[in-house]
Amino acid sequence: MDPVPSKRELARSLGATVLTGDIAEIRERTGGGVDYAVDTTGVVAALSQAYEVTRPGGTTVTVGLPDPSAGLTLPAQSLVAEEKTLRGSYLGSCVPRRDVPRFVALYQAGLLPVEALLTHSIALEEINAGFARLRDGGAVRQVITF
Repeated sequence: MDPVPSKRELARSLGATVLTGDIAEIRERTGGGVDYAVDTTGVVAALSQAYEVTRPGGTTVTVGLPDPSAGLTLPAQSLVAEEKTLRGSYLGSCVPRRDVPRFVALYQAGLLPVEALLTHSIALEEINAGFARLRDGGAVRQVITF
């Protein structure tokens, strides 16, 4: 779930199912909600919506980093009554020693399209503009060239 249309299209091109619409519409179209909702935006409203469209027994995962002062309000009873799971994942919960060789092998086999995620290559002096792009949703991944 991403408020930026170009990012939704990128996600679709990489095989994700991207649903848009209000919560009731998404629940209706999915027969009660989705099994897994992944929020990558770092926008608290998007995380809240992802949780709301997750079906009972489903899992919501967030990988986006919101503003540190932002709080999340959700119906706490739904964690128990609907047996939902809300999970955070920092950097994909990667264990570099284990995962980096696997990622390299997937990339070399043409199964991990890293180039599709690279939206900008910037010089170190452009770092502030790079952070602004991330904050405003204008970038997916950026590489700093020295």
